[in-house]
Amino acid sequence: MRRVILAVAGTVAGLVALLTFRSHVPSAAPVASSGSAGAGTAGSAGTAGSAGQPAAPAALTAGERAVDGNVANTAYGPVQVQVVVKHDKIVAVNILEQPTSTANDLQIGRFAFPQLISETKSAQSARINSVSGASYTSAGYITSLQSALANGA
Repeated sequence: MRRVILAVAGTVAGLVALLTFRSHVPSAAPVASSGSAGAGTAGSAGTAGSAGQPAAPAALTAGERAVDGNVANTAYGPVQVQVVVKHDKIVAVNILEQPTSTANDLQIGRFAFPQLISETKSAQSARINSVSGASYTSAGYITSLQSALANGA
């Protein structure tokens, strides 16, 4: 009888602790942006605004041109990139739109976009691998990147 009472009390205490637990919800953080001087780096124009919405990219330096890709609609929201090219070389990729419906969308963007941008700059093309755990975001990024490159980047 004593064991049953202890088991029930332990279960109730565990349930109370579980139901009162509040997880940490990350605040909206800047969207990844990568580039050369003046083409938008973390913390400057070209990153997300305070509400998690991307802001306009910074001014271009001499010889650079920016080409916006088409908006790629994914299951979680739109993805759009801007490619900055100088002397036919990709020098920066700015994220213009990304899924922002949930904190998880923002977290995936913070994780995936820097990897995708780095791979784009290394490959100098849209032939890049998707980021594991961000399949839809990666597919949207690659689709928008392909359209930017086809549009003259």
